[in-house]
Amino acid sequence: MPDNAAEVTAAGIARLAGVGRAAVSNWRRRHADFPKPVGGTETSPTFALGDVERWLRAQGKLAEVPLRERVWQLLTGHPAGGAAALCQVGAVLLLVRDRPAVWHRLSEGTDDQLAEMLPVALAPALTARLGEAHPVHLPDAAGLGPTVPLLRGAAELAADLGPREAYAFLLGRHLDANLRQYTLTPPAPAALMAALAGLASVERAATSPGGKGAPGGPGGPDGTAAGAQAAVAQAAGEQSFGAQSVGAQAAGEQSAGEQAARERAAGSVLDPASGTGGLLGAAGSAVSVYAQERDPDLAALTALRLALDTDAPVRVAGGDSLRADAFPGLAVDAVVCHPPFNERNWGHDELAYDPRWEYGFPARTESELAWVQHALAHVRDGGTAVLLMPPAAASRRSGRRIRADLLRRGALRAVVALPAGAAPPYGIPLHLWVLRRPGAGQPAAPHVLLIDAAAAVAAPAEGPAAPGATTPAPAAHGAVAPSPGRGKLPWQTVHTTVLDAWHAFDRGGAAPERAGVCRVLPVIELLDDDVDLAPARHLPPPAAGGGVAELAAVRDRLTATLTRTAELTPAAPARPRAEEPAADRRPMTTVGELARAGALVLKSGTTAAGGSVPVLTEQDVLAGTGPTGPAGGAAEGDEPVLTEPGDVVVPLIGGGTVARVVDESTAGAALGRNLSLLRPDPEALDPWFLAGYLRGSANQRQASSYASTATRLDVRRLRLPRLPLADQRRYGERYRTLASFEESLRHAARLGEQLVRGLYDGLADGTVEPH
Repeated sequence: MPDNAAEVTAAGIARLAGVGRAAVSNWRRRHADFPKPVGGTETSPTFALGDVERWLRAQGKLAEVPLRERVWQLLTGHPAGGAAALCQVGAVLLLVRDRPAVWHRLSEGTDDQLAEMLPVALAPALTARLGEAHPVHLPDAAGLGPTVPLLRGAAELAADLGPREAYAFLLGRHLDANLRQYTLTPPAPAALMAALAGLASVERAATSPGGKGAPGGPGGPDGTAAGAQAAVAQAAGEQSFGAQSVGAQAAGEQSAGEQAARERAAGSVLDPASGTGGLLGAAGSAVSVYAQERDPDLAALTALRLALDTDAPVRVAGGDSLRADAFPGLAVDAVVCHPPFNERNWGHDELAYDPRWEYGFPARTESELAWVQHALAHVRDGGTAVLLMPPAAASRRSGRRIRADLLRRGALRAVVALPAGAAPPYGIPLHLWVLRRPGAGQPAAPHVLLIDAAAAVAAPAEGPAAPGATTPAPAAHGAVAPSPGRGKLPWQTVHTTVLDAWHAFDRGGAAPERAGVCRVLPVIELLDDDVDLAPARHLPPPAAGGGVAELAAVRDRLTATLTRTAELTPAAPARPRAEEPAADRRPMTTVGELARAGALVLKSGTTAAGGSVPVLTEQDVLAGTGPTGPAGGAAEGDEPVLTEPGDVVVPLIGGGTVARVVDESTAGAALGRNLSLLRPDPEALDPWFLAGYLRGSANQRQASSYASTATRLDVRRLRLPRLPLADQRRYGERYRTLASFEESLRHAARLGEQLVRGLYDGLADGTVEPH
């Protein structure tokens, strides 16, 4: 691919050479022949990509730039910006996919000839897939001239990956690099929404790395191996939406809900606030696909993404769906939507007499209820709409009349409370509203389904734990369980709980009641002065502490743990024997010296997701729990560092005195960011001896450096004494005993908190007598 004027930042150079940004800074200082900046700013300069590649090759630091990396650098350096470049790339990839002979003939010409002929070739290809009024606007031949090297590179990448996968990679990376510009629906809730809407090919959502805002990965929307469970299994914190998450892992057996979803044929589907089309990508092989997006750039990206994803007719329009509906009179089988939240300027003044307000005119503060009615106006009788909603929309007094009418007429069928961290804004537990347009002459549905998925994911700890055990702290019984947080949600549990309850309710009007989790409620019980639809307010609470029997069991476990803790309590410290040198006179060494001598191997965690394995995070090491980071796609070019029994893991940030020995239960996890792994040679170093000395407070102080907001540990500067292996093992056994004692104290604290909370709640609700 010929050189062009593409520019690259220092971070891009580091990615090309497989080094850190500090190494690039050092090259600039030490090598006078390093390419000079050609743009950017003084603090963030840019360099000519061609010059950088030649310099790296001359220095032996680069054999060949990976094709996908080169194409990405060309895209980021496009003079019109990444979004405009992606539109041109997507149009060409559509031509490559649908009319390969035309592209082959054009690509044989010169760059000037290609730029001259492309507009003529692209126009009919886009019209055939997207209709006459599509939102993809391309420049003329002169405007396409600077893009030709990028277009040739994208076509070459498509030959390797496939057109859809190549576009997914580039679009995903663009979204990764501009996360603050987009509100993205992660793939797991997108898959769940598609399944609730009754769209058949829910498995296609599995590999869509960005939900509403992001594209599918190489195993994505038309893949056959991954199912909706793969989306929820791998996307439990998959907040990286592009190149770092292009794969999917199929997970376990299918639930009854998924099987029922597959039995229903996907028809036409609409997303009136489509972003970049991720929700529609999760909807599978619909017969026809419609979308509207008020951002013209995103509308174009949506159109191209969907055109590459599916062979179904795709119609995408730009503009505000509420103010300027592009599809008046359209009635589809399903609507999926993640509308913008808390908008005051949604068109309240000019839309007062709009015929879409069948259930009441929304207040200025109720923009979400306007989107609900817009969705219902676009589904056929009996069609389903699923919207992601803020929790306030279920209880604000200004919307109670519309909520009441939705209930009375049987339009609102279910409200699902998701755990906090499911989708942005991540700090609040969002809701899913499942609506069905009532058929003419049909009686109103008398019941509504309420589900609190956050309660379903809470599970207490079971039994005592060994040092470094993987048991998480239990949630307090009888209280609202805290969400595991962004990136740590057990989506498999959420998915199964919600779909199984919904499909049972949808088939027969009833679902098994689960205390605190699921309940079918008569509509009449909700029609009070507030019409509050928040599930937690109407679900029967679970028995305090799991009931009196469970509280007694917790007390027994606590007693046993306290007994074990007493047995593990260290004996009174003894003075060193006279023949042993004082601690400050023993010969010392450092971790760095041991690494150079081959006594241990030092590795750093560089991955936020470990492919098919869970990730051991910094928080896991500090809390003494097992790996809780989500399995997902690792960063491009990164191989995850997998732990082995006997490894010692040390957090690098925070100033804590923690060093953890990996046991069998933690082995095989990927090492997360801000962690350092020490793998000692068992013939030279005892791992418990190593971990114990690294935890010394004085050791940590002398090896720490201080930034403006954090303390960072330099592992290589940590010191430990030079001792024979036999003496190391003697110390190591004592450190192992201390670790067991520490874990026993942790477990006793968790059980004590569980017992106290259960007793408070039991006394309050009358299930426990005060004697």
